[in-house]
Amino acid sequence: MSVDEGVHMLELELAGLAESLTAPRLGECLMCFANRMVAEFGCDHTLRWSRRYQQLQAPQAYGLRRRLLSQGICCDCDIFARGWDVTVATVVDRGTGQECWPPEVTGCRRVRRGSTRPCTLWAPRGGVSGRW
Repeated sequence: MSVDEGVHMLELELAGLAESLTAPRLGECLMCFANRMVAEFGCDHTLRWSRRYQQLQAPQAYGLRRRLLSQGICCDCDIFARGWDVTVATVVDRGTGQECWPPEVTGCRRVRRGSTRPCTLWAPRGGVSGRW
């Protein structure tokens, strides 16, 4: 195997790994996905993760970007800063001192494929319309 072939194989493997790390989980809602991606990879001040979710899970949801922008949500972290909040009370982890979900919350409460609605873990903040 030549060096070029080795580099090409490595590039393909890394691309596959990136694809799997940033894919929505089965039944995962937009809010849980965006929250997980922002926590793991940060926000680049665009709707990158929302757009990825829409492309992979809800390709018919053409109005998602427009709905987010109409509510003042211009990037993925704005979803949580301005639009949506978790509905369960957080607890403080004794070991790390960080706020986290209580143990009985194991993640997304699931939505049907094709939906951009949040699961029941999320509620709209004051100025956001709950109609999705």
